[in-house]
Amino acid sequence: MKITELNPKNVWKNFHSLTQIPRPSKKEGKAVEFLYEFGKNLGLETIKDEVGNIIIRKPATPGMEDRMGIILQAHVDMVPQKNSDKVHDFENDPIETRVVEDWVYANGTTLGADNGMGVAVAMSILENNTISHGPIEALITIDEETGMTGARALKPGVLKGDILINLDSEDEGELYVGCAGGLDATASLAYKEENCPAGMKAYRLAVTGFKGGHSGMDIILCRANANKILVRVLLPLIKKFGARIASIEGGSLRNAIPREAFAEILIPAENAAAAEKLVADTLAEVRAEYSETDPDASMGLSEIPAPAKVIDKDSVLKMVLAAYACPDGVARMSDSMPGMVETSNNMAIFKTENGKIVVKTLLRSSVDTAKEVLATSLSSVFELAGADVELSGGYPGWKPNMASPILKKMREVYHRLYGNDPAVKAIHAGLECGILGGTYPNWDMVSCGPTIKSPHSPDERVNIATVEKWWNFVLEVIKDAPKK
Repeated sequence: MKITELNPKNVWKNFHSLTQIPRPSKKEGKAVEFLYEFGKNLGLETIKDEVGNIIIRKPATPGMEDRMGIILQAHVDMVPQKNSDKVHDFENDPIETRVVEDWVYANGTTLGADNGMGVAVAMSILENNTISHGPIEALITIDEETGMTGARALKPGVLKGDILINLDSEDEGELYVGCAGGLDATASLAYKEENCPAGMKAYRLAVTGFKGGHSGMDIILCRANANKILVRVLLPLIKKFGARIASIEGGSLRNAIPREAFAEILIPAENAAAAEKLVADTLAEVRAEYSETDPDASMGLSEIPAPAKVIDKDSVLKMVLAAYACPDGVARMSDSMPGMVETSNNMAIFKTENGKIVVKTLLRSSVDTAKEVLATSLSSVFELAGADVELSGGYPGWKPNMASPILKKMREVYHRLYGNDPAVKAIHAGLECGILGGTYPNWDMVSCGPTIKSPHSPDERVNIATVEKWWNFVLEVIKDAPKK
């Protein structure tokens, strides 16, 4: 079955259109132009701002002019992740979708349901002329995944609405009223190159088969981090067997838990057999420790031609030690919202580039001071190793407002439609609401969405039945918008 045959057909039609347009973060220009033309072709007021955010306005239907304006907000960019054996160019190739029982997946890549489903629902409401509604604005932002550039650049006074419904959460039946803030940390240490020593065997060390996932939503699952597994085996290879390192490449995006990591290493020939045994033994340990979360974990050595240069011993040992000690995963659970992560760090990228060994992480917390303390802890580890540390890209969290009028309305609507109450939660991820609320402090905001599993990984999938439930829910909220 094709996704265009699924219900609701208008939503899946629009999502399919988005899958055909390459839109990785910072490269979503074609999708921005597509949405601009979409709004214009509907005869609606359509604005493209300085950075590429799209705003489309739909006037109230007759008799509904007294309703509060609703802003439907989503982001157009997607996380570009693929399996290592998948040939795919995210800047030029469309996403290949497939229906598997109750779910829609991509074929070896991320699907882009995060946040393409939100954009598709906003598009479908804009083109729907069968419902009564108050004033509607669609706000489609750019570059949410790698910097929240669109949300940061949004100017005050541009949007006219009173209520913002963010369409970027990932569990149907749950309404989100708060989110974590974030901060990027980059540690780097310059190294010297040395000639490859004689009497060494060269290998490619591959750490693969891990599930990865969204560094906010999935951090609570305590999956293995491929970068942490890589340094776990590199350290004894260096200290016990005299391994030399030529290059490191682990992870690719700050907001994705690393699934794969690689290193080119050289081992004295007399220690090669023992080193191979160490790798096999470490893999057995990792599989036992992560048997539930990462059952397909893999790690192995394959011989390669010897590289011409290696990294100096001192620099690589310092950064491997620091990466080993780098905080990773859940740091603290929330006291006020049981079951929610309060503070975490994702050691997302570990690589050699331009004469430096670099570690990039993304810290998250719903408590700003806790985020700062974790950032200082991380910085201390790398500064002790002699590395430079830069903290950047910080964005605020979104403080829950349990007295929110639109939250009350959405709870009433959900109960009326489905006979049960939606859960009200905060999310350990960086929704744009925190930034947007700083620019428009009078907005009343709630986030909702369909059920999406494993975003930011090639296992990303969206549950088909929940899309229809969510669509009907959002429609009913719009029809029942509060009066001014």
